[in-house]
Amino acid sequence: MAPAACPPAGIYVPVPTFFAGKSSPDYHPASPPLDPETQGAYSVYLARSGVKGLVILGSTGEGIHLHPSERSTVLRASHRALDVAGYKDYPLIVGTATQSIAEAVEQLSQAKQDGAQWGLCLVPGYFAAAASQESIIAWFRAVADKSPIPVMVYHYPGVSNNVQCTPSTLAALAAHPNIVGCKLSHGDVSAHGLVTANPAVDPAHFAVFTGFGQQLLAVTALGAAGAIDGSAGFFPRAVVRLHDLAGKGNPTADEARERLLLQYRVSGVYEFVLRFGIVGVKEAVSRLRGFGEVGGARAPLLGGLPGGDEEWAKWKGIFEPMEDMEKSVGGL
Repeated sequence: MAPAACPPAGIYVPVPTFFAGKSSPDYHPASPPLDPETQGAYSVYLARSGVKGLVILGSTGEGIHLHPSERSTVLRASHRALDVAGYKDYPLIVGTATQSIAEAVEQLSQAKQDGAQWGLCLVPGYFAAAASQESIIAWFRAVADKSPIPVMVYHYPGVSNNVQCTPSTLAALAAHPNIVGCKLSHGDVSAHGLVTANPAVDPAHFAVFTGFGQQLLAVTALGAAGAIDGSAGFFPRAVVRLHDLAGKGNPTADEARERLLLQYRVSGVYEFVLRFGIVGVKEAVSRLRGFGEVGGARAPLLGGLPGGDEEWAKWKGIFEPMEDMEKSVGGL
């Protein structure tokens, strides 16, 4: 099997799934229906903002809260809207979080039909205490052997029972022709370097992305391909600008100052993302960019930002300077 292509380097957004509000005839407070129109419009907004691609149905996308038919609805809504807007073949990565090899392959097969070019598979962690590195390698190889689209490894201990996927495991998986990258959401910059700087890992075939925007400047210096970053969902142009500057080998003095300030601002915003998670991302996307309703999630992620307007106001000193930087690079 010839090696598959990995996603192009850049900034990707793990997009939230949008749900209809109380005006929908099918509304239920714990499990509101989908809002495909907003899903598509938001995808086009991000593409127009310079984001390289989207991750659909990942952890931020509440993929685990969706029925299989709803997964198709969400992915097709994004793919169709992007096509209509002129973004044909725009990079789309689909998330899977199942523990079953057969179900993961089934989801990836359906995702290909719905427009995705890559799959991002969460490391299976239900039996984390019993999972060896050899068993994790075997799981991913079995999925990749049968997947009709290239597979990426999603290492996010925070949502997978703290299961570990070591740099040596990632290096072993990188040798598989249908495993083409990873998203590392563990906060360990050294572990990034043990993958990206490993001479045995070919960056042309295996792209390493951080899941944390506050690491972007550091991991880019280590050879990372970019970030799959929640804060880029509401400050896309600023985060793209940071990535562009981070990749410059010989920045001017002004560029060096700008990228440090951008990283500082992004890191401040990420404190909000880390504290409030998916709920915070949806809050910011709604309040700052007008997509979706505040509190628009499924149980148990209900109610919006704890503290509402009062809590949002506490972050004014973080968001306003970042909004200025977003505007300064042509965002609004």
